[in-house]
Amino acid sequence: MFKKRSNSHYLFFFFFNNTTRRAFNTCPCPLPLEPPIPSISTSTTDHRTLCLSLIDRLIRRGSFSSAQQVVQRIIMQCSSLPDAISAVDFVTNRGMELDPSSYGALIQKLVCFGEYQVAKELYIDSIISRGVCPDSFLLDSMVICYCKLGELEEAKTHFDRLISMKSVHFKGACNALLGELCAQDRVLEALQYFSGVSDAGSLLGYWCYNMLVDGLCLKGHLNEAMYVFDIMHERGIPCTVHLYKSLIYSFCKRGWVEEAELLSTEMESQGLFMDKVMYTTLINGYRKSKKMKMAMRLFFKMLKTGCEPDIYTYNTLIHGFVNLGLQEKGWILHDQMEELGIKPNAVTYHIMIRNYCKEGKADCALMLLDNMCQKGIAPTVHSYTALISALYEEKRVMDVDNMYYKMLNSGVVPDHLLFFTLMKMYPKGHEFTIALMLLQAVAKVGCGIDPSSFFAFDTSDPTRDLELKIEHLLGEIVESNSNLALVAFSIYILALCAAGKSEVAFLCMDKMVSLGCRPLLSTYNSLIKCLCQEGRVEDAKSLYDLMQDQGIVPNLATFLILVNEHCKCGDLASAFDFLDQMDERGLKPSVAIYDSIIGCLSKQKRISEAQDIFKWMLESGVDPDEVIYVTMINAYSKNGGAVQAQQLFDKMVESGIRPSFRAYTALINGLVKKNMIAKGCVYLDRMLEDGFLPNNVLYTSLINQFLRKGELEFAFRLVDLMENCQIEHDLITYITLVSGVGRNMACIKRSWHTHKNAERMREVLFHLLHQKSLVPWKNNLRISFKSLEEIKFIALRLMKKVEGTRFMPNLYLYNGMIYGLCWANMMQDAYEHIESMQRNGVHPNQVTFTILIEGHIQFGETDHAIGLFNEMNANGCIPDRMVYNSLIKGLCKAGRLRDALSLSHTMYKRGFSPCKASYENLLNMLCTSRLSIHALRICEDMLAHGFLPCRYNLNSLLCLLSEEDKLHEARVLHDMMLNKYVK
Repeated sequence: MFKKRSNSHYLFFFFFNNTTRRAFNTCPCPLPLEPPIPSISTSTTDHRTLCLSLIDRLIRRGSFSSAQQVVQRIIMQCSSLPDAISAVDFVTNRGMELDPSSYGALIQKLVCFGEYQVAKELYIDSIISRGVCPDSFLLDSMVICYCKLGELEEAKTHFDRLISMKSVHFKGACNALLGELCAQDRVLEALQYFSGVSDAGSLLGYWCYNMLVDGLCLKGHLNEAMYVFDIMHERGIPCTVHLYKSLIYSFCKRGWVEEAELLSTEMESQGLFMDKVMYTTLINGYRKSKKMKMAMRLFFKMLKTGCEPDIYTYNTLIHGFVNLGLQEKGWILHDQMEELGIKPNAVTYHIMIRNYCKEGKADCALMLLDNMCQKGIAPTVHSYTALISALYEEKRVMDVDNMYYKMLNSGVVPDHLLFFTLMKMYPKGHEFTIALMLLQAVAKVGCGIDPSSFFAFDTSDPTRDLELKIEHLLGEIVESNSNLALVAFSIYILALCAAGKSEVAFLCMDKMVSLGCRPLLSTYNSLIKCLCQEGRVEDAKSLYDLMQDQGIVPNLATFLILVNEHCKCGDLASAFDFLDQMDERGLKPSVAIYDSIIGCLSKQKRISEAQDIFKWMLESGVDPDEVIYVTMINAYSKNGGAVQAQQLFDKMVESGIRPSFRAYTALINGLVKKNMIAKGCVYLDRMLEDGFLPNNVLYTSLINQFLRKGELEFAFRLVDLMENCQIEHDLITYITLVSGVGRNMACIKRSWHTHKNAERMREVLFHLLHQKSLVPWKNNLRISFKSLEEIKFIALRLMKKVEGTRFMPNLYLYNGMIYGLCWANMMQDAYEHIESMQRNGVHPNQVTFTILIEGHIQFGETDHAIGLFNEMNANGCIPDRMVYNSLIKGLCKAGRLRDALSLSHTMYKRGFSPCKASYENLLNMLCTSRLSIHALRICEDMLAHGFLPCRYNLNSLLCLLSEEDKLHEARVLHDMMLNKYVK
């Protein structure tokens, strides 16, 4: 009847005794094998002695089941792990094998006393390997065990089993699992488990709620944190001050200060009191939103309740007033702070110094710095950086050098922000020189290393020599001071990114991480920007994801880089995705981010959407600056919205923003474009009164508008005036002239009629420009515009003039000339210009081929157009959507329907779809050829792409279907169009 102990038990106890030796320090000597009534310990209670005696008698009688129950009870009641082990040893020495329940009790006891690895091995050996189904108590313990061992997947599996049993014994397991998930930054996953437990109606301790709210707030998941908070309220679980503090801080971080204050009021109604940290957080939230009256109201409430403000509270208020330009109020608070015995610190002085620098009062900032030093307060590197930047703006180069060396002599170590500042002062290409200079300062001031003792590297490449010196210096700094290694690595990586060496920067960051240095957010931002500039947008997005996986939270600068790059590529869908991510994190887009999106929408002629974004920005409480006003005015002006541009310009002036030259130029350009020259003259006069002189940008924009109107003579009068005013042409001016003249080759036979009032206003415009000229104007214009040959002569002369300047003729110039020649049916001359451009090293692109193809198509030379299309593919110049649409138009015009359809299928394979005009041409040809089914498919495809067929083609198709007795198809088409087209 007696079972011999298995080898696994001997192995288990041998392992246990070796891993938990300290637990047995208080244990007595091992029990003898056969005593009838063992004496386990002098401290053993009579009850335990009686239980062991009872077990012995039950075993002798063969009542093993009863003995097992007593063993289980003893194990559960043991107050120490050695007592439980000795009880198990007592039983096994008598040849009785423990049952699963007793093993379960022992495993729970092991977990309770922190012997997690032993508990896991015993669980696998005695429960899992025997196919025993663990009860809820054991599952609860094993969830805790696996969590403590870091085996989260096993813990989750056991917890799922525990929940499925609808047990009430899982509070410990829930705490352990949620705690481990939160510790691994998997708070959303923890929230899912919490929701499951909560939905099951189970009650959890306030520790779980607090932990979840903390974790969710820390990761910016405020809505989810409020969901947990609401459940707490519903179940009557009391909230702690710490929990309220987490929520209030998160609300303020997201910019919801009013909501945060309401939460603080609710907290006070629960008998809890605000501390100075919470008051300061709320005050800072109002400061950020420029609501200083609300901030001061809270400050007075703070004083009234007896909560004494500290230096952080005063610095927050001073910062708010100074940023609003109310520096006097900042000084009043400064004096009040000193009267209360609170001494200003380096941050207080930095706020004032930075504001003086921002206002261009560098001397006031210098006086404040001296005052700060006299009081024994050491300035930070940020104060020195602000001063160096301000002195540079005032072109005080000697003072910049003196300030830099003063900083070093004061023992202040430079950082990456100073590197950014110095980068603006040096021409591009000096990145490594600046980095080496700063790293030498870090080594000398921060580490006490003499950089002059380093040897020079003998390389033929000066840049490589600098890199080797930097890398050698980095190694010395790392060995000397691990904290300054982070600063040094950050500076070098920023230099590599500025030089466009992203691969080396990544290797440097890998080395940095391997040494235990966590990269700064600015380091990641610089790498993301570098990748974007190299056109590696997908790699930049991957780095953005990696950054978040490593616990680095992106900021506004990160999102600005990514949004700006996607807008440059025209990928607005991705840009809006990043806006959604910002919203999820509670970040309010900056005015620069809105500017990028509006600029992109403007380029795509999506003006109504740009207007909506601008309105959304205003409703979000983001104050527009002059830059975004100019972007929006440009958007209106370029797309025919001169009236809206004027209204926005006036609104900008009313809001107190002084218009820049760019704002005036954008508005005047838009007004002239819409023939509102009289109003354009009004704003030109205002611009001159504001002290802005006409430059090549204004002249070029006006010349471009009059060339587009076909008014070549007046455009060249402006060119002549520009030269008399000694305003140099730039490359854009030449491109504008050549392109404009080229366009007018195609319409020389057109008769341009100009109203007398328009002629008068042109003269007013001319007079306004002339009155600011430095040289008396003489009309040197001796050009005739009566024939095509004369215009061609002007264009050729312009091309020759460009060749004689410092500007090399570029692709835009050649394409402008070729465009004019093609539309004037001078194809031979166009090809001669292509040969000329290739001799000058300029190669044709997609636009060049498109111009030639359209030129041949215009004059019915379809085969030549197809030949160019094939040549384009052979030369590796991938056709774009415009080329395909041009060819489809030509093939339809030539009656080559099959070729046109084949080309449209090729378009689809390349990821393009025909434009509306191409669809209409195909639909017309198919109806003419009485191919009703194919025509119906084209019509459906048009609708799928958001295009509506014109009435003529739609009626032709309906008539054709009716004639062929395809009434069902005709009715389907009619029903599809009824609400979309026929009004």
